[in-house]
Amino acid sequence: MRIGITASGGGHTGYAVSLAQRLVGEAEMIFYVPEGDVWSRSKVERYGDVIEIRKARGPNESFLKLLTGMTKAFIQSMRRVGDIDVFVSTGSNHSVPPAIISKIKGTPIINIESSVRFTRPSSSAKYLSYISDLTVLQWEEQKKILPKGVFFGPLYEKPEYEIRDEGFIMVTAGTYGFKELFDVIARTGLENIVLQTGRVDKNLYKNMRGWIIFDFDPEINRWIARASLVISHLGKTVIDAALTYKKPVIIVPNPEWRLTAGAEDGRILAEKLGVCYEDRLDPKIMLERIEECRKIKPKNFDDGAEKLAKYILERFS
Repeated sequence: MRIGITASGGGHTGYAVSLAQRLVGEAEMIFYVPEGDVWSRSKVERYGDVIEIRKARGPNESFLKLLTGMTKAFIQSMRRVGDIDVFVSTGSNHSVPPAIISKIKGTPIINIESSVRFTRPSSSAKYLSYISDLTVLQWEEQKKILPKGVFFGPLYEKPEYEIRDEGFIMVTAGTYGFKELFDVIARTGLENIVLQTGRVDKNLYKNMRGWIIFDFDPEINRWIARASLVISHLGKTVIDAALTYKKPVIIVPNPEWRLTAGAEDGRILAEKLGVCYEDRLDPKIMLERIEECRKIKPKNFDDGAEKLAKYILERFS
């Protein structure tokens, strides 16, 4: 059985990994990653072949870039998406061209909605739902935004590292980073910080005493596994920190990401997971929240990735 899976960067790649961990040894997997996305490639190449297809645009980039990027992505998809038994979209505009090409070829489509969406669907999940054989929901509440979807449960990665508490706070905001959040953490005066900056210049924080700073680590989960507390933007890191590694979490939404999930989604997700939410970027408030939230343990949930993997193997083998 051959399964095509998009690993479209950030949390979308995390969903691909979650599913691949449950399918390894049971199916042949081909992953479609954005051109030049070294992190996504490093995360999925251990599970199968990797093919690069252009991602039309990132968060907050122009509509013109989306149009020009989509044209090239469709051309690449026509050439690079081969014969597979089922196609799995993990979301983002990057998933749309290969999904449509797969549908034209008669391949069944599985469409996964993001774990951080509650108030409105993501654009990719919404539009792909019209051509999909199955739209996967990670929370029962998502029935309100995608009524034809089927609830499976949250997709989170299996732990790959020993879970322990080494006393440091892990601060991360994915590929693009979150400078305003990093600046607030710097102003708290805290020393025992591990900071993953993404595309924010890591040299801005090189003089912070007692900080470990890096822009990229394909094995970021090894840091999460050893953290005392994780502070992150509204993304899949929150899911894996809470559900995979059982860490206390503070969700801090990035107000600049207008096209993604918003503040209300963050509040709902925090309540679902049993973790903290804070949208006030103030060092005094952040210090208070850190002390409060260190003691709060997340809730437990059934394994949605395992359930989805079983469905795929039984339905399409």
